[in-house]
Amino acid sequence: MLNLSDSRIDTAEYLHDYKSLQKVQDRRNPKKRLQNLFIIAGILFAFLFVPWTQNVRVPGKVTTLYPGQRPQSVQNVIPGRIAQWYVREGEFVKKGDTVVRITEIQDAYFDPSLVERTKKQINAKSGAMDNYAEKAQAVTEQIDALTKNRQNRLEQAENSLRQTRFRVISDSMDVVAARVDFDIAKERNERMKELYRQGLKSLTDLETRQLTLQETQARLVSAENKLLAARNEYFNAVIELSGVENDFAEKLGKARSERNTARSAFFESEASVTKLENELSNYETRIGNYYITAPLPGYVTQAIAVGIGENIAAGTRIVSIMPAVYDLATELYIDPVDFPLLKKGTKVRLIFDGWPAIVFSGWPQLSNGTFGGEIVAIDNFISPNGKYRIMVTPDPEEIPWPEDLRFGSGSDGILLFKDVPVWYEVWRQLNGFPPDYYHNLNGEGGDMKSEK
Repeated sequence: MLNLSDSRIDTAEYLHDYKSLQKVQDRRNPKKRLQNLFIIAGILFAFLFVPWTQNVRVPGKVTTLYPGQRPQSVQNVIPGRIAQWYVREGEFVKKGDTVVRITEIQDAYFDPSLVERTKKQINAKSGAMDNYAEKAQAVTEQIDALTKNRQNRLEQAENSLRQTRFRVISDSMDVVAARVDFDIAKERNERMKELYRQGLKSLTDLETRQLTLQETQARLVSAENKLLAARNEYFNAVIELSGVENDFAEKLGKARSERNTARSAFFESEASVTKLENELSNYETRIGNYYITAPLPGYVTQAIAVGIGENIAAGTRIVSIMPAVYDLATELYIDPVDFPLLKKGTKVRLIFDGWPAIVFSGWPQLSNGTFGGEIVAIDNFISPNGKYRIMVTPDPEEIPWPEDLRFGSGSDGILLFKDVPVWYEVWRQLNGFPPDYYHNLNGEGGDMKSEK
């Protein structure tokens, strides 16, 4: 109001006619208002020194710590065509229950008597292998007999050679003796001739000496012939000994060759039998793979390959089974800036989807509806989403997690760290610093030193 007009309005008379003006009229004492302002400021200032639990809130989902307790996809080992389903989605199956039956699509396995025919081939090859083994054994026995016979024949030939050698020596001595007798008879005959010319001996004596000379000469010739015959027998014995050695060497070599041939055929048959047995085992295993069974007890959650008569390749995911029994855990993904704060055993508060919770981040003791957990595993390699994965299991010191909690449910984790004043937390948040991860090394009241 500029008070330019002489007409005045009575404020009291004016206000009592309008209720709205009465309601907004300030009737309080300005000093009281200033006092209230100081009280509020004092409360806010004191609040800055209230303890605040530093925390990091990260998203995650419910899972399990053991890979074998996670949803399993059932796959086929061999290619085939879906012939019959034995389960439906949501049905509980035991370990080993048949899920689906497939039929063969490769022409190499169309023969329904393939296993029986392979067994016949194995029996035939096994019989041939036994025959070759018997033949090798018979030839071995023949070689043993030839070896013994050769030894006997060699000893016989050596004895004959030894006898002829002795005969040659004996006949040689006879020749020497006959030659000595002949020389003596010859000298006597010469002396007799001289005595006969001198008239000291008669013609009869001379003729007697000549007859004796002829007889000794005949004995010398006979001894020489006998020696020659003995030498020929000796040479023949040497040749016979060499012939026996060569003859038996040839026979033994032929027998050994036959034995080696039999053994080679035996090993080839054995290799064929082993190969056929391997094929038979593969055929029998392949027939067993026509029936695809559940690897563990659980619930069929999804039928991936659904068409009757549908061809599926080896390794195709057919159904997904959720294990009936599993140990719950939660996987959380934390930013790299907060990764150095973590260690195994760190306490975590968890909020699960579907379970209402009242959360006071800085005062976890006042929160309601959260569940306790602790870190049991920390990945040292960053995940494709640019964060580090941590695994959290139920805290045994806290109340158990809900029984109705299911695999794959959403969850939020609150990682709890050090208690600090509110003003410090506000200052940290404004500056974008990570939570404080310093601890007291010198006891209460000591200097704060870093864990880095």
